[in-house]
Amino acid sequence: MILRKAKPSELPVIWEIIQYAIWQRKKDGSDQWQHGYPNETTIQDDLDKGYAYVVTDENEGILAYAAIIFDKDMAYENIKGSWLSSGDYAVVHRIAASKEAAGKRVGRGLLLLVEELCLDKKVYSIRIDTNFDNIPMLKILEKLDYTYCGEVQFEGPRKAFEKVLTERKPGHA
Repeated sequence: MILRKAKPSELPVIWEIIQYAIWQRKKDGSDQWQHGYPNETTIQDDLDKGYAYVVTDENEGILAYAAIIFDKDMAYENIKGSWLSSGDYAVVHRIAASKEAAGKRVGRGLLLLVEELCLDKKVYSIRIDTNFDNIPMLKILEKLDYTYCGEVQFEGPRKAFEKVLTERKPGHA
């Protein structure tokens, strides 16, 4: 799997993945993404700002989408709780996997690739939030050792998590 910036021409494929994720959230009984967010304007804005990333596989094409933001996120400035770190951080929003990604642990793989991207940029903290009823994402965050830090407001109340990364040792990839 490869994580790379999305191309504007990939908006239709990304939107199809988002639509599938919206349907999946509803099928799972989650209220997340059931009220008009994210929409095509949100994704176009991600593309315009350079936040849009895709995970690709040489055989399957685009398997997943995420917005990866290396700027301060205002929703994260007011947490009910406390973050683990106070320095620079990356934010991951709008993670969505395609139907073809089912059972391939693409969500987990995406977050591991985000860790590598952050280390390359010398950013040692990743923050993410999810709905209280998004069980699949909550399980992924637990398995990848994200720490629950409290609650933020982002399209409603969300559970907020952070993972502090360890700086690479010289000579290690």
